[in-house]
Amino acid sequence: MSDSEGEHFGGGESGASKTYPMQCSALRKNGYVMLKGRPCKIVDMSTSKTGKHGHAKVHLVGIDIFTQKKYEDICPSTHNMDVPHVKREDFQLTDISDDSYLTLMSDSGGLREDLKIPEGALGASLRADYDAGKDLLCTVLGACGEECVIAIKNNTALDK
Repeated sequence: MSDSEGEHFGGGESGASKTYPMQCSALRKNGYVMLKGRPCKIVDMSTSKTGKHGHAKVHLVGIDIFTQKKYEDICPSTHNMDVPHVKREDFQLTDISDDSYLTLMSDSGGLREDLKIPEGALGASLRADYDAGKDLLCTVLGACGEECVIAIKNNTALDK
């Protein structure tokens, strides 16, 4: 069976395993939540008082973890919100291809060549440090079937 390649609209997955429900009142700042269908880090939240018709409302402000775009939503505190399963992993950068794909090695020695240099200042910094011969670790954040490099740092593990 194909891995949903070539299907229209990105395949037929329900997305159920990519998120889990959490009551709105249990969400916390710096946690993660799905806003407008995007995985976001909560940067601000406030709760309004219970109104004439019952529920207190939670106002959430989040930044998309991949695009840095800002999203807002208001939800009754007793309702459930989807929370993305966010995976964070460090990889050693071993190469950058001519078409800007990174060759990354995991701690177990596995290679990945499916991530591109990130956009903007982070990507420029990564390329400059790599060209200068620095040994780099790339932090890859993954959620909802998307992954990208969100941070780089010098690999100090080899300086023994």
